[in-house]
Amino acid sequence: MKKLSIILLAAALFPLVAKSAFALTGDEILKRAEEAMNAPQDRTVTEKMVLIKADGSEKERTIRFYQKGNDKRLVVFLSPADIKGVGFLSLSKDRMYLYLPAFRKVRRIASHIKNEDFMGTDFSYENMAETKYTADYLAILQQAQDSALEKEDPNQYILELKPRPGVDVSYSRQRMWVDKETFIPAKTEYFSPGGKLVKVLTYENIEKVDGYWFPMKMTMETVKTEHRTVLEVLEIKHDSGLADNFFTERNLKRQAR
Repeated sequence: MKKLSIILLAAALFPLVAKSAFALTGDEILKRAEEAMNAPQDRTVTEKMVLIKADGSEKERTIRFYQKGNDKRLVVFLSPADIKGVGFLSLSKDRMYLYLPAFRKVRRIASHIKNEDFMGTDFSYENMAETKYTADYLAILQQAQDSALEKEDPNQYILELKPRPGVDVSYSRQRMWVDKETFIPAKTEYFSPGGKLVKVLTYENIEKVDGYWFPMKMTMETVKTEHRTVLEVLEIKHDSGLADNFFTERNLKRQAR
């Protein structure tokens, strides 16, 4: 009888032990999310950008965004006429460049302004740059510590991101919601060095295009001003064969013409 009780107890505990053994850690989830967002060899996206003030007034722009891997980014404004040709190039969070057609000159963005707004949007230069989350942040799985968070959405992981020691980033922490099926983030909250919530980025309409998951709509809101920047995908292409030399200062000027 005693032996049977032990067997039954072991059988009852096995699923719990197995679940614990195969559960993903916060760092593993963050790595999967980073891989999902940077899965293709390269990506070209044409997007409608809408800047919305707290009073509801809007400004509309069109941009083209080029990406290769998790470090190379090139953005060109296509409209309206007053900012057409303005370009942005990111090769790392410490190597970012801005091209202004009026001056016909590429200038390097100083590290002390990387947290400033990019061309009047709610995205900072750092937001527009690389997404090497695993290199910059340690991730703690919040659901493992606070079961109340599970009630928000059982289909999402909630991660608390804190900067790795010695890493220079603009945010004291981030909180990220990650879809359990696609590993695409659903929302990210950004906190200032003083611990105040300053921005919220939401990802919507996640679709599979060319075999890759991608949010067809993203909204960044600045909490203090209630100003929002909405990006909606008009056209998207993957694995077009963009070469490394596409992401250069010379090509930034060429693409911006």
